[in-house]
Amino acid sequence: MKNNILFVVNPISGGLDKKGLTDLVQMYSINIGVTVLVYETTGSNDTAHIREICLKENFERVIVAGGDGTIKMVVEALEDIDIVLGILPAGSANGLATDLNLPKTIEENMCIAFHNPYMKMDVITINEKYSLHLSDLGLNADLIKNYEENSLRGFWGYAAQAYTTLRESEDAFEATIIANETTIIVKAKMIVIANSQKYGTGVVINPMGVMNDGKFELVILKNLDLLVLGKILNGNIPIDSEDIVIVSTDKAVIKTNSPVSFQIDGEYCGKQTELDIGILKEHMKVAIP
Repeated sequence: MKNNILFVVNPISGGLDKKGLTDLVQMYSINIGVTVLVYETTGSNDTAHIREICLKENFERVIVAGGDGTIKMVVEALEDIDIVLGILPAGSANGLATDLNLPKTIEENMCIAFHNPYMKMDVITINEKYSLHLSDLGLNADLIKNYEENSLRGFWGYAAQAYTTLRESEDAFEATIIANETTIIVKAKMIVIANSQKYGTGVVINPMGVMNDGKFELVILKNLDLLVLGKILNGNIPIDSEDIVIVSTDKAVIKTNSPVSFQIDGEYCGKQTELDIGILKEHMKVAIP
C-alpha cells in the first residue's frame, strides 16, 4: 500500500520521549484509513534523507513532530517540492506553532495536521539559510547559546539562563542597517529579524508581524534594561519608545562593528558581523487551525 503521509519525528526535541506520540499518530492514521511512513531524525544527513524519500514517494502531506529547528530542517528538505506541512508541536519552545495559534492538545493538532486547509507562508533567508519564525543578533542569541550548553531543559532551563545572560550581558553593539534604500547606524542590545509576532513563550516582540505579507520586520532594541524587558514580558512592547525601532522591509543588510551572537529559529549560529536578509514570498504550505 502506498504511503500517504510522511511523519518526521525528532526523538529528543524538548527532552521528551516521542514513542508514545508516534504510536498515537500511527493509531490515528489507521482509524482514518491513511498510511504513514515514520522517519526518526538522527542528526546525520536528515535533510538529504528526507528529500530523497519525498522525491521517490507521492506524499499528500509531511507531518513534523519537533521544535522550530526540526520544522526548518524539513522545509529545507522540501525545497521545490509542492507539499503541505503539518505541525505537531513537540519542542522546547514551539515558537512557530505559537504564532500559528495551534492548540495545546495532541488530538486537536493531529486533526489539523492531517486534514485542515493550509496557508502559504513566507520564509526569510539570512545568509542563504532559512528562517521561518524569529532570528536575532545579541542578547537572546547569547541566552540560546547558554541554554544549549546547559543540561537543564524546559521553562526552568530558559529562566535560569535568562537571569545569567542578563547579568553577564555585554555593552550594546553598533550596527549599520541598509533597508528600504536607507542606511541607519544604531547602537543596540538586540536586533530581531521577525517573520511573525511571538516567541514560543507567547511574548510579543513584533506586533506588526504577518507571515504571508511578503515582508519581515527588523525590531531594534537599543536598550534592554529591566524596565523595558518587563514591559515586553507583560505584553506591552513600547513601540512608541526611543528604545525600540521597527523597520518593515523585504530585504536588508546588517553589518556590526564586532562579532555578535546570532541565532535562527532557536538554533545558535555563532558570532556574525554581516547578515544579508531577503524574503521568499508564500514559499511553504502549512496546515492551520
